[in-house]
Amino acid sequence: MSLKDKLVADLTQAMKNKDANRLSTLRMAKAAIMNEENKRGAGAVLADDDVLKILNSLVKQRRDSIEQFVANGRPELAEKESAEAAVLEEYLPKSASDDEIAAAVEAAIGETGASSMKEMGLVMKAALARLQGQTVDGKKVNEFVRARLG
Repeated sequence: MSLKDKLVADLTQAMKNKDANRLSTLRMAKAAIMNEENKRGAGAVLADDDVLKILNSLVKQRRDSIEQFVANGRPELAEKESAEAAVLEEYLPKSASDDEIAAAVEAAIGETGASSMKEMGLVMKAALARLQGQTVDGKKVNEFVRARLG
């Protein structure tokens, strides 16, 4: 069963369970997936990797919104976004731990021979490649790289 099929099956189950939050979140995710398929042309079907990219993007949007709502004193909206992010994260692979990120950054620095901030882009690219298959926050990787090279 593809990731998209699982999402659609869970959407149907959320309808049956009358779970409004889960239902609206899964509908939004399905719409984003369908929009991408439509961009690619009639009959296009996204691979699981492409669906994961879309879901990662949606989670990142939710996290950014949470920061904005908290900063502007809107905890009720931040809570709603947090609940949506939690639903979407169920479909993502496990998140990379801080230790895994640090190890990937160290390996990337060794691999690229980077010694200054000028090579930050190379290190970021290599570190993210090593962490592929896991959910990774690019900001966190960036912080590790800056701390190590700076």
